[in-house]
Amino acid sequence: MNVLSITAGAADMFCGSCLRDNALAAELIARGHVVTLLPVYTPTLSDEPNMSAGRPVFFGGISVYLQQHLAIFRHTPWLLDKLWDSPAVIRKFTNGAIGVDPRLLGALTVSTLRGESGLQRKEVQKLVHWLTGEPRPDVVNLPNSMLIALAAPIKRALQRPVVVTLQGDDLFLEGLTEPYKAQALELIRQQVRDVDLFVSVSEYYTSYMADYLRIPRDKLRTVPLGVNVNDFESRAPLARAPFTVGYFARVAPEKGLHNLAEAYRLMRQERGLPPSRLVAAGYIGPGQRSYLEGIERTLATWGLAGEFHYAGTVDRDSKARFLRSLDVLSVPSGYHEPKGLYLLEAMASGVPVVQPNHGAFPEILQRTGGGLLSASERPADVADGLMAVWNDPTGAAQLGAQGAAGVRNAYTISQMTDAMLQVYGEVSC
Repeated sequence: MNVLSITAGAADMFCGSCLRDNALAAELIARGHVVTLLPVYTPTLSDEPNMSAGRPVFFGGISVYLQQHLAIFRHTPWLLDKLWDSPAVIRKFTNGAIGVDPRLLGALTVSTLRGESGLQRKEVQKLVHWLTGEPRPDVVNLPNSMLIALAAPIKRALQRPVVVTLQGDDLFLEGLTEPYKAQALELIRQQVRDVDLFVSVSEYYTSYMADYLRIPRDKLRTVPLGVNVNDFESRAPLARAPFTVGYFARVAPEKGLHNLAEAYRLMRQERGLPPSRLVAAGYIGPGQRSYLEGIERTLATWGLAGEFHYAGTVDRDSKARFLRSLDVLSVPSGYHEPKGLYLLEAMASGVPVVQPNHGAFPEILQRTGGGLLSASERPADVADGLMAVWNDPTGAAQLGAQGAAGVRNAYTISQMTDAMLQVYGEVSC
């Protein structure tokens, strides 16, 4: 099978959606399929071999910004555009980060969703022109609903089916200010008809997005995430002291590191936990450094600064070591997470998890048996779950073993690829 998979780059951030798209492409290629993984916005970053390396970047972050704000750039020659569409220039001018705050991107989002009628129409034309010069794929996969305006022109040019993956789109859309949020949602809903199938990454998200984007149920399929379990060996039992509570995710308020910090305080100062460790790792954008610094200052006022460590952004080997160092992992997000890639990686390493009882977390833990659900993301509820792990080392070891086996039984790259091939076969036959 020949697959054209478009993936949305996020500059120097390890993005869960990018990692998923890259892992799927790598497995398809390993099985003998032909895959073109084509980045948009910025080059992609992966902690595994990058399947989009060397590909041109379309809808380059600089181009779409210039075309939004300066009319002259909507008419510049394509040859000239290559100067600022090159991966090297995009990396230099994004300075290691790309502005993705939906509060600042409302007009640009709406314009992009207008596709051939929007201010970025030239970017649609450039992409379609390039695609028509390449071997025609059997199926085209778009990475999210924000690029749904590409479905109609690509189908018209290539006469091939289009699949759209849903993997966290609502977090961005809900962050848009009005009137842009309402306009963006209406534009997406109008273009649902142009897509052959939508693929969601969890049962929770399938149900949620059917209502949110008004997608007919017969156009939705669920393909759970998969991880390369070979990189995450189940850890040996750890010594009881110091007990190590870990957080591994993007450092941002919606992911809930502040909730975990407060839960740790409750454990140490009110629940009887002896001196322990709270450790965190994950990407932090320039706009979130004050958030992390605020958490560090608060921990210091509680007398717990010496028990907290932020390890920064980690590569794949460092991530595996980080996870194996934990007694328990918790990312008490207030956002109803559709994916939870970090949970799968932690459980594949034999680390039990404690997560709020919402989003995709209940179905992940039901399938794997690798952790506990707290009543909510509130610190007191999270502390209850974490203390249950601390108080029962035998039970914690059992959770770790169940999680490691559960991920290997239900959430591998191979299983995800099998399911995606079924979807591709369904639309391309």
